[in-house]
Amino acid sequence: MGGKINDLKMVLILLLSALLFASGTIAESDGITGDVAEGDTDVAKNGCTCHTNFEIAPSDTVTLIVDGVPYAWAEGTAYTLTIQLLGGPEIAGGHSNTGGFSMKVSSGILTPSAGFEDLVHDDGSEQTMTHTSDGAQTPDRTWQVTWTAPATGSGDVTFWIAGNAVDGNLAAMAPDAYNRLSFSLTEGTDDGGTRMIFAGDGNIQAPAAESGHIDLHSMGAPFRAHWLGLLGFGAVISVIIFCGFFLRYGFSRHYSGRSNLLRLRIKHLRRGDQV
Repeated sequence: MGGKINDLKMVLILLLSALLFASGTIAESDGITGDVAEGDTDVAKNGCTCHTNFEIAPSDTVTLIVDGVPYAWAEGTAYTLTIQLLGGPEIAGGHSNTGGFSMKVSSGILTPSAGFEDLVHDDGSEQTMTHTSDGAQTPDRTWQVTWTAPATGSGDVTFWIAGNAVDGNLAAMAPDAYNRLSFSLTEGTDDGGTRMIFAGDGNIQAPAAESGHIDLHSMGAPFRAHWLGLLGFGAVISVIIFCGFFLRYGFSRHYSGRSNLLRLRIKHLRRGDQV
């Protein structure tokens, strides 16, 4: 009888485990785009909740950055957009996952940028882009995609992006966190200027010092400024030393190397018969 009860417990445990996996709480290391189950939720528009203890709201502890965004788009022009996540949980070493993103555009074509073909891909749609399994392990949580503008007359183009920063422990809980942003680009004259758009509080901590030394850039003082300060200090010391020697030997009447003109000048000063 006891054996049957144990068998029943084992069956219940297996069923509960299957339900947990089927509930959609496991992360997609190969990326996720488009509409997913449960209400046709678009991840790029609404964010990813599978890493955040089922919380729906995005977190400003993660700063989502999109760089290289034009002020206006021109027909057929290819724009390279850099997507980066800052903040969130600390990146673990080894081959663990670090984060991912989901991107969607209302018009135009999205393709992987040169050098990022193994890190980003689409799901069969020209208007979506996400990370690959290799892209989920980027050490700097950075990806690049190329957006080719549509034909003239397409109107405003809207971008939706969600970025997820994870600690790689495969557990659906904090400190994994995500953030999202959206923006629109108008059709117009492209003057070549670009800008950076971000979502988050911008409270990014400087990276920790490596191997016991302090990174001067992390201290807020560029390395070049330190060298310029040292050169300026050295120049001041050199001028002081030069002036000291000049005052000591240039006007001393006991200095054997003085010129005849200076000697005559000193003689006139002593006699008091100068004009």
